Formats: sequence, C-alpha cells, structure tokens
Amino acid sequence: MDEIRRHGESGPIWLDELENPVPCETTVLQWGSDAVAELLRLFEIPYIALVPGSSFRGLHDSLVNYLGNIDPKMVVCLHEEHAVAIADGYARVTGRPMAVALHSNVGLMHASMSIYNAWCDRMPMLIIGATGPVDADKRRPWIDWVHTSRDQGALIRPFIKWDDQPASVEASIESLLRAYQITTTPPQGPAYVCLDVSTQEEKLGREISIPDVTRFQAPEPPAPGKADLEKVIAALERSRRPVFLFGRMDRGMPEWNRRIALAEACGAAVMTSIHNPSVFPTPHRQHLLPPCGETRSRAEQELISEADLIMSFDWMDLAGYLRSCTGKSQTQDPLDCPIIHCSLDSTVTNGWSMDHQALSAADTNILAHPDTFVSALLERLESRAAADSSSWDFDRTHWSDRLPAEAPGTVPGKISLGDFALGIRAHARAEDVTLVRLPLGWPVAASHFDHPLSYLGKDGGAAVGVGPGHAVGAALALKDSGRIVTAVLGDGDTLMGINALWTASHLKVPLLIIVANNTSYFNDERHQERMADARGRPADNKWIGQRLTDPQVDIRAMAAAQGFETIGPVKSRADLETAIREATVKVRAGGRVLIDAAIEDGYANDFGQQ
Repeated sequence: MDEIRRHGESGPIWLDELENPVPCETTVLQWGSDAVAELLRLFEIPYIALVPGSSFRGLHDSLVNYLGNIDPKMVVCLHEEHAVAIADGYARVTGRPMAVALHSNVGLMHASMSIYNAWCDRMPMLIIGATGPVDADKRRPWIDWVHTSRDQGALIRPFIKWDDQPASVEASIESLLRAYQITTTPPQGPAYVCLDVSTQEEKLGREISIPDVTRFQAPEPPAPGKADLEKVIAALERSRRPVFLFGRMDRGMPEWNRRIALAEACGAAVMTSIHNPSVFPTPHRQHLLPPCGETRSRAEQELISEADLIMSFDWMDLAGYLRSCTGKSQTQDPLDCPIIHCSLDSTVTNGWSMDHQALSAADTNILAHPDTFVSALLERLESRAAADSSSWDFDRTHWSDRLPAEAPGTVPGKISLGDFALGIRAHARAEDVTLVRLPLGWPVAASHFDHPLSYLGKDGGAAVGVGPGHAVGAALALKDSGRIVTAVLGDGDTLMGINALWTASHLKVPLLIIVANNTSYFNDERHQERMADARGRPADNKWIGQRLTDPQVDIRAMAAAQGFETIGPVKSRADLETAIREATVKVRAGGRVLIDAAIEDGYANDFGQQ
C-alpha cells in the first residue's frame, strides 16, 4: 500500500529506539538459530510477535544478539492468542506476513483459536513453533518432557496451509523457504514450522549456506484461461442486469480502481459484504444497496431475483448467500440465472474444517485470483465504452442519502445502536479512518467505505477475543500512514482480549478503541429467547447466565491498566461524537484512547434499509 512506509526505509525509524540490545560483534552464522534469524531478515519480515518461551530461547538470542532486534523487531505480547491476532491484523492491512513465535505445545494450544481465525480469513503468517529436544536423552527432567510432543503440528494441521518439523539446520532452511513460499501463495494462510530446541542451540562447526531467497518466491496467481474469458465476455454482452459480488480481494489502490472501471464498463450492480474488508466504494452509484450483513433485506432478495447474470469474485459462501436470497438450495434447486464464480479457494478445502461453506452451482467456474480475473476482463473490454445497455436504475437516490438523521433509543442513559452507528459514520466521513472491526449487529446502512483501507472486515472464524489483537496489528502496520485506526468492538470481544492493548502502549502505536458496551453476551440472549419460544418456556429468563453486571466490568479501568487513556461511559450520541473528536486529536498526536459507550440491547439490521 502506498500509505505504508515499510520498516527499514530511509529516515529515522520509530521502533529502532525500543529495546535496543548491547551491540554484539556476531557477523557470521555461529549457531543453528542464527540461520533461522537470517532467513527472517532476508524475507523482509519487519516484526515477530511473541510471548517468550524456553523452547525457542536459541532463536530469541539470535534475534537479539545476531540481528540486533531489528528486521524483524520483537513485538512482545501478554498472550499467544494476541501474538497471532496481531499478525492477522497486520496482514489485513498489508497483505504480507508477519512472523509469530510460539512456545512449544503449550503456546500453540493457547494460540490455536487465533490461528483458525486467520485460516478462515486466508491471512498470510509465518508461525515458528518449537519443541523440547526430540532426542529424549537430551531432555531435562520434567519440563522438557511436557514441552515435547511427537507431532506438534497435528494440533493445528487441519487449519493451516502447511507444517513441518525439520531435524537439522539445513532442513530448517529449506522448511522455512517452503513455508514462506506457501503462506504468500494465494489463497494465503498460516504456515507452521516447529524447530527442535537442540537444532536451534547447535554450535555450527560447518559452513551453512543461505540461498538467494528471491529464487524461492511465490508464483504469480493463475490467470483465467482464454476459453473461460470468451464465455464470460459473451455472457456480459448478453446481460442487461449483471450483478458483481465482490468478495475476498486485494487491498491495493490499483486493484480498487480496476474494480470500479470494470463495474462501470459492464454496467453492473455491485454488492459487497460486511464480512470482508472494503473492496469497492460504498458511495458509488453502482453500489446499489448497503453491504450485505447477517440477514437478507427485501431489497437484496429483489436485486438477486432481477439479475440476469451473477458474477462472484471470491464471494465467501456464495451458495449460502443465494439460498438466503431465494430460499433454494444450490445443489437441489439451483438459481436459473447464469452464475460465474472465480476463486482459488477450492485448492485449500479439506475434510476437517467446514469453512469452505456450501457448494454452489456455477455455469463457468474459474480457478484464478479474482483481481487477476478483473485485470484480464478489463484488457478485453478496453475498447468498449461504458455500458449504456444496462437496465439497472443507477440514477435513483443512493441508499446512503436516505439514512435518518437520528435513531433515538428507548432506554434512558443508553445509546441506540442506530445512533451509535451514525456517530461512527460521521467519524469515518470526517477523517481518513481505518475501521479495523465493527460489532455484531452493526447497521450495515451506516457503512461508509471509500478506500481500500476504510474497513478491514470481520473475523472469518467467528471467534471472540481477537478484536483487540487485530486492532494492534493494524495500528502497527498503519502507524506512519496518517490514518486514524479505529476498532469498534463489542464488550465481550474487548474483555476476552483486552490485555492485547498493552502491546500497543509498549510499541507506542496510535489507536482508537470504541466499545459498544451492552453489558451482555447479547447474541446468546437471542439464542436463549428462540429456545424458550420454541419450547413454550418463559423468554423473560433469556438474560440469566448472559449479563456482565453485578458488578459491571470496568472496561475503562482494564484499558487504563494497559496504558490507554479512557473516556466514558458516554450515554448519548452527542457525547459520543464529542468523545470521538477529542480522542481523534490525541490519536493523531500518537496516543491511545478507549471510549466506553453504553448502548442499548438489540440489533438494527433493518436500519436504513429499503
């Protein structure tokens, strides 16, 4: 991204002043772990997130005393889940992997949920694990035995792209080269290499050769075949009401602009999803409806029913989405409308995780990167003027112009979710904001995404507790960009991961956290209400075992303990907007602020919808 200054470029580097080691005269590879550290530098990985552990003490020493704790720089965390979530947040911005170091089997168990989440979102990440000595004769009593597993990668193998446990320094070099190549090859995802502590701590009495890593780069993503392109062009020529479903796509501005050009050239109605990062400007007149949320609106159902061509650009859960619009299974009663689906995701489908979702019918199934597909189509359509044959009504009043000025609540001292969302929207329109996250039940019509970094998407694994880590990783990636990195988190997500915020304070990265605090695991209240209604039991009891009250958790105190300034609780939209303006000034100056906003129970899925 143009907005991101890479670590190590010209000028004083802000993190160079943090945790500088006493200089060491090491200039040649002396220990096994030096070779691993050297590769991380050659991969141009700027950061390695970790919670220290004895199983990778050799690598830790190499990072500090061989590399000087720079390129990569250590990002110290308070929990292994946060280390992975921070790398996930960084990748959401940059499309590039950070490194993560996890302490033996116990650190890997801690981190497994966040790894699964990164897997579901196809985020690149180089995870370096470690184990006690594989040679049992070298193990210290007790501790090395409980930190050694026969097949450590088996703990996470179903939700990573590749793993290995090399048994020598030479094998470790090849393993890391392969892991980096695999994690950066679309569809991306975490790769895991488990290093034997004995290999790390081996004194090198031989020459170790580190190859030119540029000869082991990921291949270019596959492009669509000529025959498939001919079919698609013909389908577009026949279509009068094409719908483009833009899903998981790249973060770059050139790719963003090409999507706009393609949609305009084809006269297509464009739809995006709140699950994915921003890939098309929501204010554009061809973005006919708000981003798709958790439930289908009547307008979405009508748009799909009126389409005469549906083109999916790696749309997550295409079959499920179409079924929710039409009520028809795509395997038993597929949509009559022609469907074109472009995705590489089938190459990582396995039999353990169901994150591949339901199987969709497709009249043309294209195994290519969706942005490569966009580029190929544009090249074929270069000589074609903007479509004038489209019968979509692009001149009607845009949905974003029909939003209410206010959405007052009914509970004194609490903000309605509609008013809360309007306050966040005002912030996003007034500043160059990157919204890292939005809470469950977000009113999608309040979305305003006009840049590839406007919004970084939900967590694909539906995890809870990764939001704070995502926020820190995104803030780290965007520290010098001038963007106001803002994470809007639910209270449950915040509380499960709040000590990730310490790392933001330690690194001094600017960050704004806004907590939508309804003092409840409210989504589960809704589930309990459904159960009670279905069974003829009192729905009034839905709150039991759900509320975070008696005493209410003091989120501000917990954030303050991690080094954040805090504001709140704010109890009106006017106070929220004032708090956001005050916090923005502090964040722009390099600070970290958490706003605790008291909101009503409930969701507002129909807010601003037709």
